[in-house]
Amino acid sequence: MTDANDPESTDSCSLTEEEVEPKLKYVRLSNDLKNILSEEAISCIAVHPRFLCLGTHWGRIHMLDHQGNRVETLINLRQNPHILSVNKISVDSKGEYIGTCSDDGMTIINGLYTDENNQKLNVGKVIRAVELDPLHYKSGSGRRFLIGDHKLVLYERTFLKGLKSTVLSESEGAVSAIKWNGQFIAWASSLGVHVYDLSERCSLGLIKWEEPKEGKLTDFRCNLSWSNSATLLIGWVDTIRICVIRKRNPIEVSTRNLPAHIVDPMSTFQTEFYVCGVAPLESHQLVVLGYPKDRDSETNKALRPILCVLQYKASDYIEICTDSLSMRGYQEYKCDDYHLDCLIEENQYFIVSPKDVVVASLYETDDRVQWLIEHGKFEQAMDVIAKNGGKYSIVTVARLYLDHLLSLQQYDEAARLCLRAFQNDKQLWEEEVYKFVKEKQLRSVSAYIPRTADCRLNPHVYEMVLYEYLQLDPEGFLGLIKEWEPGLYNTKAVINAINDHFNKKDANILLEALAILYSHEKEYDKALTMYLKLQHKEIFELIKRHDLYSVIKDTIVQLIELDSENAIQMLLEKNKIPAEDVVQELEGREEFLYRYLDAYDKIDSSGKFHWKLVKLYAVYEPAKLLPFLKRSNNYPIQEAFNICKDKLFYPEMVYLLGRMGNTREALSIIIHKLKDIQMAIEFCKEHDDMDLWNDLINESVEKPYIMTKLLDGIAGFINPELLVNKIKTGQEIPGLKNSIIKMLCGFSLQVSIQDGCNQILVSDYFNMHERLAKVQQRAMAVSVDTTCGLCRRDIIVKDHLRTDVVVFNCRHFFHETCLPDKYNLEFCTVCKSRKP
Repeated sequence: MTDANDPESTDSCSLTEEEVEPKLKYVRLSNDLKNILSEEAISCIAVHPRFLCLGTHWGRIHMLDHQGNRVETLINLRQNPHILSVNKISVDSKGEYIGTCSDDGMTIINGLYTDENNQKLNVGKVIRAVELDPLHYKSGSGRRFLIGDHKLVLYERTFLKGLKSTVLSESEGAVSAIKWNGQFIAWASSLGVHVYDLSERCSLGLIKWEEPKEGKLTDFRCNLSWSNSATLLIGWVDTIRICVIRKRNPIEVSTRNLPAHIVDPMSTFQTEFYVCGVAPLESHQLVVLGYPKDRDSETNKALRPILCVLQYKASDYIEICTDSLSMRGYQEYKCDDYHLDCLIEENQYFIVSPKDVVVASLYETDDRVQWLIEHGKFEQAMDVIAKNGGKYSIVTVARLYLDHLLSLQQYDEAARLCLRAFQNDKQLWEEEVYKFVKEKQLRSVSAYIPRTADCRLNPHVYEMVLYEYLQLDPEGFLGLIKEWEPGLYNTKAVINAINDHFNKKDANILLEALAILYSHEKEYDKALTMYLKLQHKEIFELIKRHDLYSVIKDTIVQLIELDSENAIQMLLEKNKIPAEDVVQELEGREEFLYRYLDAYDKIDSSGKFHWKLVKLYAVYEPAKLLPFLKRSNNYPIQEAFNICKDKLFYPEMVYLLGRMGNTREALSIIIHKLKDIQMAIEFCKEHDDMDLWNDLINESVEKPYIMTKLLDGIAGFINPELLVNKIKTGQEIPGLKNSIIKMLCGFSLQVSIQDGCNQILVSDYFNMHERLAKVQQRAMAVSVDTTCGLCRRDIIVKDHLRTDVVVFNCRHFFHETCLPDKYNLEFCTVCKSRKP
């Protein structure tokens, strides 16, 4: 961290390394502190949430607030409490008393607001460390404090306000540092760091420290800090150790007579610099003030001190960030000239040199966002705001980011940013879109401009986009015309713009756009004209969508020329266009007329245009003519025959002659034109006319090959004798023997079948007669529910007079006495059925 300007005149610090997002921000204290440092040099510091307490090499104590302003207290009003450098300052937890020690051998306890409990103790030795009980402010606490020379001594007030001293531990050399935390005291000697338990009045052990490779351990100040009630941070020379105080197993304590607590080293690692101070940050993170081991290569003077944020592990660490600090006069300072103190709750770290105090604090959300913006890291800034909030808004950063992207000509990225940041904010879109207008890059943002009902911009915005596309990208212009709803913009204005910028090069594209726009304006005749000019098949969809059947009569031929299948399908839709109108329009284009009528015939059974279809089938698809003639009765037969005669369509002529009754001429065509004997035979069979058979037989007399086929095919239709008698003596007929045998076999089989049928018929007759007789002779049951068909009384009655019952085949029952003529009982009087 270096200043951009002269370190003597600036009040801030900055980074010297590459611009990586910092973890900490720095402010150099000034105000009254500036005047103090102009005369004196700082030797130590104590930080309390309410104030700063500075000790100087002149033996003075200065009370300041956190901005460097002098605080009026009793201490500031007194003369110098010490005559030599102040080595250590300690403040109780409530900030009501401070303790100081000095090279002059004096240890002084002063109240900030009262002199009642002040203490002044002269031990006649250099005192490097003093520590007040955090509860020193309490009247019943004994006003305890610790000092260290060659032993660790606890002082407390007695009942008579005297001082009672207790040696807690003899030291191996001078005590260089003390930190009090609840019942535990950590202190450093020339061998290492001790932890003492005040509750049990025993030492928890010694954490030994290795001697450095250069110099002695006592040449370096031990830096102690409690991060919580049980975690001790130690930074000494170039080694950092994190220790945790935990309770022992109760069984182990009772059986082995050991202290209730034990100190466990949790992490130990070596740094590349000398440690000037260590303080906690987040979980498993430390803030370390370091003094570089290397010297300036040119002047051999000290380098700038560094402040590191470390993530520690069991035996190693990860350097999260390291800032090089521009402290005034750093070139002349030694490692112990620097101090680090902190306010853990506020994450503030006070870095002290003889002529400087710099406060480092964690980057808050707004600080991070500002730094990211200043260094062009807008994406990260927006993410931080989205996650943590703050005084900056995403929109504010997005606008700056948008300007940045446009300056780099990253237009697509800028457009996507607008969508993400502005979303459905109409005002923002309308304000920021003009930045793209200046760059002529509305095309980049066109895909992202909101078009929903929730957020619809001023029509002028959409028109500007369309104008830019029209001038620079006609195909893209057409794409937007197809995609965008017409309500977004003024369609008439866009039509005028197309007419103003029309050019032959893009004529097809522009005509299609005009067709769509005219459709939006409901000027469908103009839209149809455009599509016809383009020969564009979209015209069919336009007609269907807007029901334009009534206006396309004059364009039917053009529509079929464009797409005959689609056009005819459309013309066939019921109740849309009268078939008579279509036929009238297509009279001059027989091929189109044929296609239409052929399709029309499949959906209409009236046959009103069959008279036209005969000629059209004969010209365009003769294969369909004969099936059509057979299934239709709605055409003039003679005209159809003439057409077929002109075209020499013999099968069709045969069929039509058959319908007209001229079967003999039809047979002649079959024999002489088609030369299809099998067809002739089938024709004779169909009409079953003896004259036709005679004509066919006469034709076959002179043609032996015909004779053979006749012999094979006439069995069952005419007497074969007629054909055999026509065979001349000595006439050679190929296959005659086989044909006659086949014919005779067939004839014999036919006779046999007839005989069999006759026998079956006779047998069935007698069987059925016998069965009928049995049925007629069968008795009929009369139930008690049966009534007389005339008197409607029960047939069976209990009467001394006997009454006969008459039953007929129709199941009508009568009392004999009820019949009008009991002597004429052949027929039922109800249904005239004969009795059984």
